[in-house]
Amino acid sequence: MVDWNEECDVLVVGSGGGITGAYTAAREGLSVMLIEATDKFGGTTSLSGGGGMWFPGNAVLRRAGDDDTVEDALTYYRAVVGDRTPAELQEAYVRGGAPLIDYLETDEHFVFQVLPWPDYFGKAPKARATGRHIVPKPIKASELGELRESLRPPLGAERPGEELPKYLIGGQALIGRFLLALSKMPNATLHRSTSLEELVVEDGAVVGAVVEHDGRRRTIRARRGILLAAGGFEQNEDMRAEFGVPGSARDTMGPWGNLGKAHRAGIAVGADTDLMGEAWWSPGLTHPDGRSAFALWFTGGLFVDDGGNRFVNESAPYDRLGRDIIAHMDRGGVTAPFWMIYDDREGQVPPVRATNVPLFQTEQYVAAGLWKTADTLEELAAQIGVPADALVATVERFNGFALTGVDEDFGRGDEAYDRAFSEGASPLAPVAKGPFHAAAFGISDLGTKGGLRTDATGRVLDTSGAPIRGLYAAGNTMAAASGTVYPGGGNPIGASMLFSHLAALDMAAGD
Repeated sequence: MVDWNEECDVLVVGSGGGITGAYTAAREGLSVMLIEATDKFGGTTSLSGGGGMWFPGNAVLRRAGDDDTVEDALTYYRAVVGDRTPAELQEAYVRGGAPLIDYLETDEHFVFQVLPWPDYFGKAPKARATGRHIVPKPIKASELGELRESLRPPLGAERPGEELPKYLIGGQALIGRFLLALSKMPNATLHRSTSLEELVVEDGAVVGAVVEHDGRRRTIRARRGILLAAGGFEQNEDMRAEFGVPGSARDTMGPWGNLGKAHRAGIAVGADTDLMGEAWWSPGLTHPDGRSAFALWFTGGLFVDDGGNRFVNESAPYDRLGRDIIAHMDRGGVTAPFWMIYDDREGQVPPVRATNVPLFQTEQYVAAGLWKTADTLEELAAQIGVPADALVATVERFNGFALTGVDEDFGRGDEAYDRAFSEGASPLAPVAKGPFHAAAFGISDLGTKGGLRTDATGRVLDTSGAPIRGLYAAGNTMAAASGTVYPGGGNPIGASMLFSHLAALDMAAGD
């Protein structure tokens, strides 16, 4: 028998996408406790520059004249995900986004807008060049009042210490809107610096949890269920090694509290897992603090491997690009750091428009050996340790492609996403104006995506495939519905929100 310190209907672990589940459960009349392991609410979601949701056929898109259909979206999603995840899980996600937006838009706190963002597999059946993507409308930070202090700041403020912005955009706006909505609900309480330590099981059902705050443990009974939505385990080096996740915790974009405690707690009560070696990947520009941070929007340059040869489509969607880099690493063709080669048309700063963390001073990159400069490609090759003849030949061949606008080797520019940052023009820019430069890159991630296996309503499954009563999962604590791919911008946040919402509705339905 457990001596319960507190009771509620629903306990939500994690405040990123899981905050949607807390909101839904409270709106449906249940008493809700949300716990967050760190001192700020928002998780990885709050760090997203876009805060986008891949929700086909939603009302926001419809009002903007979108003529997509959910059936077409499902065709696309199934084509790129394949049979790596259950068909019913895929369908639940693709079909569930539009009803969720309908649900949220009846609350004045939630306002969304379209942000065209191409699907990430442009040659797949029913891919959309304009995407299926919406984002929260920005809000003034002042609207949050005292809640602002509890919101995890954007990366620019969290890492280098920039001033907090006056407007909340992207993931900041999304979490901020949920915090405002929940603040009006007396049946919901939110708790920071409170970590999940273990789940409590009685008669085969999860009935509560042991949590820790300020070094003191307490027990919480959850009458309807517990939703685990505490992010991935990307900050846990031991778990990364155990499950074979490439890269390093140093280079992840996930917040420091994403240590996999919810994963461990679920596994301890018999939960099955999947995709545990997977993450949401990206190339990472390496900074003087030693971290390689998620970077995209390249307006020039090419990547070369240890042999001085180009090996990838540099304009591909970041997860596809990251996976291609990792595959080349696995083959022994490239090691970190690898190098972006570019010319002097924009100066010494590499042609990377979205670094996601503010750049340090140029002198700091040079002093750290991360940015190199030489009058000739041969001299640059010597500085980065690749064969000079190979680098010269690689650049000459690439420049030929830039002249014709057709990349015969890697198809750079063949898909809509490749051209998203060049206003539809070819993304191939010649490397011809000396002096020549090289910038160091590594592999970054937006968080791990392996976790507890669930059914289409977010119920956690045991190793025999049966639901564990009282236990749900969503976000990066759940094995991703998208399997080993990243179908389009807004998939991680969209899926986290949707399955948190479905889990809460299932708990509200009760027995």
